Amino acid sequence: MNASLSSLRGALWGQFIGDAAALGTHWIYDLADMGRKFPQGVHGFETPLKGHYHEGKKSGDQTHYGDAALLLLESLAACGGRFRENDFGMRFQSFFGSANCRSYRDHATRETLEHLQQQPGNFQNGADDDQLATVSRLAPVVVAYRKEEFITMADAIHRLTLVTQNHTTADACAAACAVLLRTLLQGTPFREAFELTRKSREVSCDGSDYFEFAYMLRELDVVTATGRFGQSCPLPQSFPSALHAAWRHQDSFEDAILNTVRAGGDNAGRASMVGAWLGAVHGYEALPQAWLAKLTAHERIANAMDQLFSHLGD
Repeated sequence: MNASLSSLRGALWGQFIGDAAALGTHWIYDLADMGRKFPQGVHGFETPLKGHYHEGKKSGDQTHYGDAALLLLESLAACGGRFRENDFGMRFQSFFGSANCRSYRDHATRETLEHLQQQPGNFQNGADDDQLATVSRLAPVVVAYRKEEFITMADAIHRLTLVTQNHTTADACAAACAVLLRTLLQGTPFREAFELTRKSREVSCDGSDYFEFAYMLRELDVVTATGRFGQSCPLPQSFPSALHAAWRHQDSFEDAILNTVRAGGDNAGRASMVGAWLGAVHGYEALPQAWLAKLTAHERIANAMDQLFSHLGD
């Protein structure tokens, strides 16, 4: 496997690993409570306990973020490597709108489904939501469009965002996340890519500020810094927290994931981003093989990925 393909696969698998690693501890904000719930420590891939948001799912399953990311990957694979909002939107609506759906419906999902009831077929009218829906799933689009001019990738990222999020902050962070991942896929080391993205003219002033905030707290450990930024879902808290975790642990995919998971709150969304970024940096071979093997959807992810790469000529 050449280095480029290793990086591409690393980004995609890393996104799914990060999400699944946080499943059982997702949205636990009280770290003392997390310690009581998991007295042997948090080591990733915990099974959700009774009463948890993801109760009924098992270790290795994806959260709702990962479920939507897999729908996106399969949509891109089915559409020849192009993002089609109608195709992804219909898959999203069919999955999350089903009475049999076991996946959690967050604010972005619920409001998007409501909008689709009011305006059937309008897949560019997502929720008024500034949280992690888009940034937690966009790695497949960045991979698919990496050879295109950035304006073409940016248009696809914008259309992806609008499917479930009609909000300027979500749009700005999705663009910044895409610029960073695109730069990493070009073989740029993480901290250099971080700086290039911060200064990129493709990144808004607000987006650049999140990089500044992460850099300002670079000397703090991940749990402390995440507590300072805020553990919650809105991107002004979660995006700099994810950037900080990747900065602090750029040399270790596993350490970066575990530290952001142990910081609590919306750790699944953060870990999805961190996993994509550092998966791109270190490549597929550096991913923890035991974690890859745990993924319930491993075969489905692999099949969609292979189909996507066959369209892209990789």
